[in-house]
Formats: sequence, structure tokens, C-alpha cells
Amino acid sequence: MSSLVIGVDGGGTKTTVIVADGTGAELASVTGAASAVRPGQIQRSADVIEQLVRDALEQAGQSDSTPAALCVGVAGVGRDAEYSAFLMEMTGRGLAEELVVLPDAMVAFADAFGDEAGILLIAGTGSVCYGRAPGGKMARCGGWGPICGDEGSGGWIGKRALSIVTATADEREPMTALLGVILTHLQLESPDDLIAWAASAEVSDVAALSGPVLQAAANGDMRANSLCTLAAEELVVHVRTLARQLFTDERAAIPVALAGGLMQRGSYLRKLVEMRLKSAVPGTQLHAGEVIPVRGAVRDALSMLTRA
Repeated sequence: MSSLVIGVDGGGTKTTVIVADGTGAELASVTGAASAVRPGQIQRSADVIEQLVRDALEQAGQSDSTPAALCVGVAGVGRDAEYSAFLMEMTGRGLAEELVVLPDAMVAFADAFGDEAGILLIAGTGSVCYGRAPGGKMARCGGWGPICGDEGSGGWIGKRALSIVTATADEREPMTALLGVILTHLQLESPDDLIAWAASAEVSDVAALSGPVLQAAANGDMRANSLCTLAAEELVVHVRTLARQLFTDERAAIPVALAGGLMQRGSYLRKLVEMRLKSAVPGTQLHAGEVIPVRGAVRDALSMLTRA
């Protein structure tokens, strides 16, 4: 039996795959296109993951091997229908002897807390919060997708920034640096060009606008700053909600970890979130280490070996 394991972290911006041996030592790592599961695009997500898994095995010099366990953490499988359809699609690929599919936030949680209690907030292309109570109960807050939710995420910030830009162009709002930085980022000549751009934009394209928005806020633009402050407030509400559900009181000692592209250490939005947590969830004990979701996927794949 092979002792190889593979962990996958599939998000709305990129997908990372790690091949490891039976001790968890990394043998190869590859990063490729987004593989978040979208309605009607399950096969495409599976195609992306399958190709990256095969690329990683080739890089590890194990092209002819069938890994013992594969853990796929992927965005978009938090609902039963999407989960079942994606699991069936991945099972048919025959990529490993054993397969487990989890929401991407769950493999991130595994890296942050293992089997311990805590709350994990993820803010990247989308946003979601997962928590585990001291007694083991799990709960989720947010993660409703780019149309219904994802408050405080890159997609949420980008969509609202576009509304601010168009309102500024109409003179419904005062002038803001966001008008120039968004047009420059998109390499557009005029606000009118946003109509054609938006017609073909993907969720990840809109989320990418959060970068120039955060930069404008850091540079002192008041309108960008107010948008980022609202995003931070939305994200902290997720944490406070789970703190009350799982730890009874937001003043209790609560381990909290921050992950995702917008929560990178030192980022402008992370600083706002950390500052707001001090008053909104005063029991917060911030997780010191970096959260690496694909590492959690490897951990979960290894646990499948021990159960075998």
C-alpha cells in the first residue's frame, strides 16, 4: 500500500496541492487556477484539481503511484447538494485509494486548531467563519456566496467599490481616489468602460479590486477607509456571533485565528479586524501562527491512514 498522501486547498482565486509521505514531509507542491465549486461548474472544478494533483505527483517523481489518501478542501461544498455532486465527480477520477472532501474552511480550521476549540475567520475572495466549542460542537457563520453574502470579503469590497466609483462619476458622491485607482487597475479610460468590463467579470476579478481599495485606504482616502472599516465590522460580526453560540459569552477566553488573502499578517484590513475584535470580542486570544489550509488538508489525509 502506498504511504503517499495529498492535500488540496481549492479556493476562488487559486488551488494549492501538496504531496507528502507517510510522516507528513512535503515531497512536492504546485499552485494553479481557482477550483471553487460554482453551480453548474462541478466538472470544471474537478478537472482543475485532477490536473494539479497529477502535476504534483509528477513533480514528486511519483507519476505512477496511487496515493493512499487524498483530502480535498474546496470552497463551495458547504451545502449537501453541491457536496454530494462534487464527491461523486471526484470519486470517479480514481486519484487515491481513499478520498475525503471537506469545505475549504474546515481544512484551514484543522491547521489552525487541530481537534481543539476555537473560531476561524476566513476572508479572501469570499468570507466564512467556522467554530468549535470546548465540548466539540461545530458551527458556521457566513459563507453564503457572492450574491447572498460573503460580507467583508474581497468580492464584497470590490462590488461596493464599483458602486462608489459609478456614484462618483455621476457626482452622487464626492470625489474619491477610488475612481482613479480602480480605472488604473482595470486599465480603463473612462467610468463608462466599466459596463462592458462588468458584463464579463468573474467573481475573482471583482475580488481583485479589493487590493487597490485597501491601498487607497492605507494612503488616506476617506471613502476607501470607510468602506474598509465597514468590511472589518462585517467580518467581526461573524466572529462575535459564533463566540456567543459556542462560548456563551464573547468575553470568555476564545482562541481566534484569521486566514485568507485579506487577512495576511500586516495587511490593512487585518489591522482593522484585530483592532475591532478587542472591543467587540474582548475574550479573543489571537492565534499566533500563520494558517495554511493545504497543510490542514495534508493533516486530515494523514489521519485517514491512521484510521485504516
